[in-house]
Amino acid sequence: MLSFTEENYLKALHNISEAEGVDLVGTNRLAAALQVKPATANDMLKKLKEKSYVAYEKYGKIKLTDAGAQYAVAIIRKHRLWETFLYQKLEFSWDEVHEVAEQLEHIQSEKLIDKLDKFLAYPAFDPHGDPIPNQKGAIKVRFKTTLLDVAAGASCRMVAVKDNSKLFLQYVANLGLGLNAIIKVVAKQDYDASTQIEVAGKQTSVSEKFASNIFVICNTCKVGQPCPGLRCQV
Repeated sequence: MLSFTEENYLKALHNISEAEGVDLVGTNRLAAALQVKPATANDMLKKLKEKSYVAYEKYGKIKLTDAGAQYAVAIIRKHRLWETFLYQKLEFSWDEVHEVAEQLEHIQSEKLIDKLDKFLAYPAFDPHGDPIPNQKGAIKVRFKTTLLDVAAGASCRMVAVKDNSKLFLQYVANLGLGLNAIIKVVAKQDYDASTQIEVAGKQTSVSEKFASNIFVICNTCKVGQPCPGLRCQV
């Protein structure tokens, strides 16, 4: 059994690898993500290497072993199931669930997590649109792109957010947006890359940064695949 801190390191390594599309993660990059000093990260990585969860040399690039990757996915599964439970059953808002799930993800009972999964009817995605690994660690893949890439005049459906921070989630909610919200791109400004959008009949202008953190799929085909008619750029 690993400590909470060791589990957090494995989860952070997995999340960085997935987000940046890399197999090898730098020590400084990991330390920054965990908000610790590189020397502190190096000490913990040494312990994880001794337990065969990571492969790396001191201050070099880090790679999760098969055992480490499997462990990390299990933690992520627990975290996202707990987020879903808190959101769906206990009426936590989507900007509140992450902090609580950070505590609950360290529960070790596999039986409890499997029963939680069944109780929730085996959800494929959490309240932020992130995929939930199943019992075998498999993840449902859904084609998506960012709102930034949607052409003016096209409509799309919001399916996830890239930024899970509380401030961003609150900002999104204040705009009347949430998962499955229909967004129409009214216009795009070349000058500052801002985007004029319409949600439920209300128009507002959002920044390039905002649009790059909203994941969408085509609202015309609604199958989570590239639009076959090329009616939009989703």
